[in-house]
Amino acid sequence: MESRDIEIRSLNSPDDYDQCVQLQRDIWGQDFTEVVPPTMLKIAQKVGGVAAGAFRPSGEIVGFVYGLSGVRGGRRAHWSHMLAVRTGFENMGLGRRLKLYQRDLLLDLGIDIAYWSYDPLVARNAHLNLNRLGARTVEYVVDMYGSDTQSALHSGLGTDRFVVEWELQHPRVVRALSGVLREEPAGMVDAPAVSSHSKGGRILPTEGVLPEVPTLRIEVPEDIQLVKSKSLELGKKWRTTTRRAFLWYLGRRYRVVAFYRDKSSARCFYVVSREGERE
Repeated sequence: MESRDIEIRSLNSPDDYDQCVQLQRDIWGQDFTEVVPPTMLKIAQKVGGVAAGAFRPSGEIVGFVYGLSGVRGGRRAHWSHMLAVRTGFENMGLGRRLKLYQRDLLLDLGIDIAYWSYDPLVARNAHLNLNRLGARTVEYVVDMYGSDTQSALHSGLGTDRFVVEWELQHPRVVRALSGVLREEPAGMVDAPAVSSHSKGGRILPTEGVLPEVPTLRIEVPEDIQLVKSKSLELGKKWRTTTRRAFLWYLGRRYRVVAFYRDKSSARCFYVVSREGERE
């Protein structure tokens, strides 16, 4: 099956809502405590929210996006709470298509800014959010959804999140959606590391002063779930050390300006820079 065979549309029937609830459990686990129920999926759409799915020709849902609209900082805004694609359909561009459908709906409603959160350690999501969609990080939140949601995806590492801002008509977003957003800066300085894993990934120190250079890169694993499945302790080190680094730099007027995967080593990096020192 190809991506063009998948229809993106709003949820609009009891079966759509029930399928979406089951998809949440399939992805996050049967004991996941944060499942959005059918009534909220339906009611959100009555007040400018979005609940849309990716459907196979058979009517089976294989992905969805859900969010609420309201006011943030005195401005009409949207919070995109969930985006997920079923295992086996991840490399078809469905996540991006769902976000573009969401964008179209919001612009029709006169809403031109959206926010959501994602785990900084999930490289796939960082690439989608920052490179493919053109969102920018605005905050790092420790355990945003508590220490345990009863989901295997979150277990052991907590729920630290980047909050991102998506200005739907910003030139950066337009460039990203056109596929021309630059991904890989040159000449980056690494934050100092104290240990490495088998593929050469660098773990940041847990204490001591971090360097205040104008621009540097902070590494995250290519696949945190794979790391965690092999060594929960190593996964925890990635969380502890990157949390410290992001909080330290963002608290000193640095910002995340890029995310990229080094083609030669398959290692993944965020680039952080002092405000105003990079485009």
